[in-house]
Amino acid sequence: MSQLLTVEENNQPVYDIMIENDYSNLYKVFEKLETKGHRLCIVSDSTINSYYGNQVAEIAKDYAEVVETFTLEPGEQFKNLDTVNQLYQHLIEAKFDRKDFLIALGGGVVGDLTGFVAATYLRGISFIQMPTTLLAMVDSSVGGKTGVDYMSYKNMVGAFKQPKAVYANTSTLETLTAQQYYSGFAEVIKYGYIRDLGFYQWLQKNKDKLLEKQPDVLKEMVYRSCDNKRVVVENDPKENGERALLNFGHTIGHAIEKIMDFQLLHGECVSIGMVAAGYMSYKRGLISEDQLKDIEDTLKSFQLPISVKKLDVDKVIAITKNDKKMDAGKIKFILLKEIGNAFIDNSITEQEMESGVTYVMK
Repeated sequence: MSQLLTVEENNQPVYDIMIENDYSNLYKVFEKLETKGHRLCIVSDSTINSYYGNQVAEIAKDYAEVVETFTLEPGEQFKNLDTVNQLYQHLIEAKFDRKDFLIALGGGVVGDLTGFVAATYLRGISFIQMPTTLLAMVDSSVGGKTGVDYMSYKNMVGAFKQPKAVYANTSTLETLTAQQYYSGFAEVIKYGYIRDLGFYQWLQKNKDKLLEKQPDVLKEMVYRSCDNKRVVVENDPKENGERALLNFGHTIGHAIEKIMDFQLLHGECVSIGMVAAGYMSYKRGLISEDQLKDIEDTLKSFQLPISVKKLDVDKVIAITKNDKKMDAGKIKFILLKEIGNAFIDNSITEQEMESGVTYVMK
């Protein structure tokens, strides 16, 4: 059964999020967006393209004048301006105009890069998010944040660009490695920590079914995650306030991700970052030791790491100072008042940061 959410801005619908078990309803997206007579370019990486590229192209060809495919190599290291330039060239040579469409078929790397190109090619063309990883389905495909890495700085170049539609086919999760699948749970559990205690408790109750990828429970999890993201994005589309809560665990997580040269997956680093932020909340007297242990135990139960090998603490902290969420020289850090209730704090000291980073190094 289809599940549908609509993202609004200023009380006006902007795009739908369709959560499905296959691609049988994809044609409805093309019909609604009136893509007939226009060009479509499916952007994917070589792995995802081998699984789903032909299937999506076969459906799309009946709803487009031309269907192009652009394939990049898989991996965070290809989410850069060199790949952006290659895609620009492909679109120019294929004579794409402002009324044409891009389709981001893949995980967060593909979605972020495609969205950035859609925001900047000819000053903006339409694009459709078709996430194939858990992390992309529950987080990066929703909300309109796009971007690429610049040198070794994660997501340093980007733009806000809302998709015209999001189509999540949960059966694609079957082709993920166990590590990739588990990584996505970090962004799911995050919603429980920052704003939705009921969802957090539901996740704990349904853990075994989710780890086994039971279809109905999986769709419910994706739906509730997207709904949490939808509410936050509608309230604060350009991250002027509340939306920063979605960065819980990300400041330290991104720094660990960079210093380890992306040896750990994004969700794994966010998990470690959430434990560090939880510890800092505990040291402030905001959450209890039992709540901190609950955070750690829950992440571990979803096969996520809660610590990392010993790293240079000073280097990790130095990297956080290059975080794009800096505000007048201070980091907008996310702490917990309790599980299900996060807040933005601009007063985190270097000593507090050091204590959080040191705590997650074993």
